[in-house]
Amino acid sequence: MDLLRQKLTLLPEKPGVYLMKDNQGQIIYVGKAKILKNRVKSYFTGSHVGKTERLVSQIVDFEYIVTDSEVGALVLECNLIKKHNPKYNILLRDDKTYPYLMITEENHPRILITRQLKKGSGKYFGPYPNATAAKEAARLLNRLFPFRKCRQIPTRPCLYYHLEQCLGPCVTEIPLNIYEEMRKEVSAFLKGDQSGILALLEEKMKAASNALLFERAKEYRDLIEDLKLLSEKQNITLNDFIDRDVLGYAITTDQMCIQIFYLRQGKLLARDSFIFPYYEEPEDALISFIGQFYIEHTWPQEILIPPIESPILSSLFPITVPQKGKRHELLQMAMSNAQTTLHDQISLEIRQQSETQIALSTLGELLNIAVPSHIEAFDISNTAGTHSVAGMVQFIEGKPQRKGYRKYKIQPMETSDDTAAMRQVILRRYARMIAENNPLPSLILVDGGKGQINAALSALQELNITIPVAGMVKNERHQTHGLLDQSGNQVTIPKNHPTFHLLGRIQNEVHRFAITFHRQQRAKSMTLSVLDNIPGIGPKRKQNLLHHFSSLEEIKTASIEELQAAGLPLSLASVINKYFS
Repeated sequence: MDLLRQKLTLLPEKPGVYLMKDNQGQIIYVGKAKILKNRVKSYFTGSHVGKTERLVSQIVDFEYIVTDSEVGALVLECNLIKKHNPKYNILLRDDKTYPYLMITEENHPRILITRQLKKGSGKYFGPYPNATAAKEAARLLNRLFPFRKCRQIPTRPCLYYHLEQCLGPCVTEIPLNIYEEMRKEVSAFLKGDQSGILALLEEKMKAASNALLFERAKEYRDLIEDLKLLSEKQNITLNDFIDRDVLGYAITTDQMCIQIFYLRQGKLLARDSFIFPYYEEPEDALISFIGQFYIEHTWPQEILIPPIESPILSSLFPITVPQKGKRHELLQMAMSNAQTTLHDQISLEIRQQSETQIALSTLGELLNIAVPSHIEAFDISNTAGTHSVAGMVQFIEGKPQRKGYRKYKIQPMETSDDTAAMRQVILRRYARMIAENNPLPSLILVDGGKGQINAALSALQELNITIPVAGMVKNERHQTHGLLDQSGNQVTIPKNHPTFHLLGRIQNEVHRFAITFHRQQRAKSMTLSVLDNIPGIGPKRKQNLLHHFSSLEEIKTASIEELQAAGLPLSLASVINKYFS
């Protein structure tokens, strides 16, 4: 603490970024400041509550970097958060990019969905706030406009040509001006001008009906209905056809919710909610979020936010603070939705925490042990004794901790039943835990009956440690049925009790985790064995093939040219193609 006090006196009265560290030297929080001296000192003076108190209790050291301006501090903060992933920062872990619709710059263009913008590769429309909206728009456009559908132009016409959803470059020459006209129609369509398309479809539907082509007429009717439904979903809120995001926020003493409304071409398409703890002034937390979010993503033409004092966002992004009119109403709606979402989330968390505590307390009472705050559950998965694997999941305070999940390949043994496999896995898991001096769990749950329980107890006895063990049993439909204590006695739990629900979640999770790993191992084994049968395919070429193609099915159906594109010589590509043909 003396070292911290001395470092605090050296802090400059300049803008910059500070990095808080724990006793392991790990960076646990990165923040920015207009005046470093004032901001960093605030963590070590006065009283703190909730999550801020937890953060401060773990700080043993800090570093700082002085910047020329607040804008520089914001950009540097975003870059350092991305680099170090501090556990107390606002982390946009999904790192998602938004999809665009693209009309490719090919001789015979296609309509595609892409998340990457490449100059000169096509004309882009979007971004769309979610993949579903993009897919729905692409599906309609491909039915409305006869762009090319196939990846490679075939030698004969396909079904799309006969359905008049493709111009058929495989059988006829298509003038370039036709495609250019179609591009203009797509642009008009995506800007909301659907009246011309609807009139044309209605005309085609009547013509098909008069010609007794009822299937074709039905196709046009379905298209008309889909278009009208799309119009109803996309409530036009502003008629200037500008792409904009609207950000509202709400706070408690230590939690913030940011609500984003996505408007594309004047239509409200979707919304996102982000809830996270904050450790600074609400305005600073909002600025940090916007900086992280839009430095990583393509921003729209306009971003509407509530009033803030700092001007740094306006120098980086197209920020507008509406004072009245439609845009102000939209902002107020986003603020109201943020408040509602935050209230609902907090209420749900309180209810879930209460139920989880009841479930854990009751589980401890039923097994005559302390409240099991740290549970580890095991399941064995195999196919008739082959490809035997195990999965282990970890639950802390009733919540899954995916960083603590572990996978095990069962090593060959004299006996290959599930109980022997369970004993091996328990031995391996806790021998390592002891060697690394890691904390042991409060309770071990095994998927199975008395045999699995005894196998686990035998392994723990060999390691000379004592951990309570219980068994999770299933009914004939492979659903959670009940619990066996350490002696193998049935423990009665009402099916509507929180403890029964908790056990069900744990059992389903460990089963899902183990069987997923088992399927991966079995598929890998099958893939490798098939490729091993082909002369000329060694380990390196096998690895290159599996890296280039996403699955064995793609390798099986690949043409000689596609196999050559994976780096194979013509002779070997021909051998593989012939083998699978």
